[in-house]
Amino acid sequence: MRYDSDEMERQAILATAARMRAAARTAPKAKGVDNILTMVLTGEEKKALAEKMREVAATGNPAVQFFLRDADNVDAAQALVLIGAKPARAGLTVCGFCGFDSCASADASGARCAFNMIDLGIAVGSAVSVAADDRVDSRVLYSAGKAAQLMQYEDFDVVWLAIPIAAYGKSPFFDRKPKK
Repeated sequence: MRYDSDEMERQAILATAARMRAAARTAPKAKGVDNILTMVLTGEEKKALAEKMREVAATGNPAVQFFLRDADNVDAAQALVLIGAKPARAGLTVCGFCGFDSCASADASGARCAFNMIDLGIAVGSAVSVAADDRVDSRVLYSAGKAAQLMQYEDFDVVWLAIPIAAYGKSPFFDRKPKK
């Protein structure tokens, strides 16, 4: 049987995405509590997220114009790995990393638990290390994660970070120029 390079690269990308999800899932977490979610988008779902990014940029706010450039990166990716953190509290008696004296006061103000965000960062770091080990190009995008949050993939407010991945002759995430 003969396999062309496009098909083999597609299979490699999906295999890498699966390993990235496993790495995020098994990454160390505060108090051993798993509040991490993962998802992989390809095809129409990936395209819809890129369109949401363009909608954000179309608001005219100059601070979010980089969403246009990043939407092009999502379009160029063969897959998009989303890693998110469910809203949760570590419940530590001595902490204050979130800026509040207690989890109760943080909860009352709607603040996010710092440990939850630390867990997200560790999970993302574990996932991108898998991409690097597989020699697959990747980049962490806050903008695509914010678009995922706006798309409300879950019934609760998830903080997402997105990792577009690709296996081309040259990384589509390297020479990034701002869109005008």
